[in-house]
Amino acid sequence: MKNACGYGWLAENKPTKQTPTAMHPRILPVPLSTAVVAALATCVSLTATPARGADGPYRVLATSQTLGTGGIDYVAADSDERRVYVPRGSQVLVFDLDSLKQVGAITNTSAHGVAIDAAAHHGFSSSSPVAMWDTRTLAPIKTITVQGRPDGIFNEPLTGRIYVLSHSAPNVTVLDAKDGTQVGTIDLGGAPEQAAGDGEGNVYVDIEDKDQVAVVDAKTLKVTAHYDLGGKGRTPAGLALDAKNHVLFVLCREPAVAVMLDARDGKCLGTVPIGQGTDGGTFNPATLEAFSSQRNGTLSVIKETSPTTFDLAQTVQTKPGAKTCTFDAKTGHVVLIAIEAAPPAAGQPAPAEGEGRKGRGRGGPGLLDLIVVGK
Repeated sequence: MKNACGYGWLAENKPTKQTPTAMHPRILPVPLSTAVVAALATCVSLTATPARGADGPYRVLATSQTLGTGGIDYVAADSDERRVYVPRGSQVLVFDLDSLKQVGAITNTSAHGVAIDAAAHHGFSSSSPVAMWDTRTLAPIKTITVQGRPDGIFNEPLTGRIYVLSHSAPNVTVLDAKDGTQVGTIDLGGAPEQAAGDGEGNVYVDIEDKDQVAVVDAKTLKVTAHYDLGGKGRTPAGLALDAKNHVLFVLCREPAVAVMLDARDGKCLGTVPIGQGTDGGTFNPATLEAFSSQRNGTLSVIKETSPTTFDLAQTVQTKPGAKTCTFDAKTGHVVLIAIEAAPPAAGQPAPAEGEGRKGRGRGGPGLLDLIVVGK
């Protein structure tokens, strides 16, 4: 199908069926042991004075820092259970969404992201195998063997299914959120980054290496169209959706722009500049604002003044490396994560300028920053 930015086409997938394993990840539920609580108390701190944003109402409301090891990628908020999940290294750290204090950890799962199904009260990690747990107790349920290289992950609420995204085939493995059984797989024709759904059975996935957005029928698991960006933006790495007004915010790295598309036909509605190094986006339906988080330590706020007009309303300074974000539907806050070098041990020299940021998001010891942005 043709659209204003380029051209699209029809495609099909071939669902497969796979049985999950019965192995359990090791999960550290609340309450934590006395030793762990004592250790965490020495490395977690909350800001007392909010940092104001530039030329707008949004600002950093609170931050926390937790010492640990390992890389980070996506962050996920569970607004109902008031938790925020941060995969780091070989575990998924679990924090209280209001206090930002750690309340548990899902261990033995090297994940990129987390998806929560509020109806089933189940959590899933984008890992191989996928870990599944009870979101109310953090108790383990099982692990699920999947193919490909799990990266992003998305919950589709209409059908109650979890989409595990992979840069290699199969591009999507679809799981039933109730019991973790595999429903099928989807070939998107490229490497997916982030997905969004309209709650009416349409799932949108940005394809990073094709400069497209794939459209999936959530009921049939068929790809119905590809929306080409037509040169307006390249390397889409973040995606947000205004489901009511059918607006897709496709967040691109080259150049650093948000390309707005009509979700119904892929027509280009406009572009807005954003910060460098986007890797995630989200949308607040109450304020009609999209958010793009960037590696350069900024959060771009895009205001939808009408379904066809958009403005860069504000650029909020966060922290370098805070490239992914999540939305707290209860408070309207945006939560971001970053890693920075840990303070040197007593008697040790501080790292050279820039040295502490080598391999940001990967590897060894460092401080995990949780950053809350709001009004």
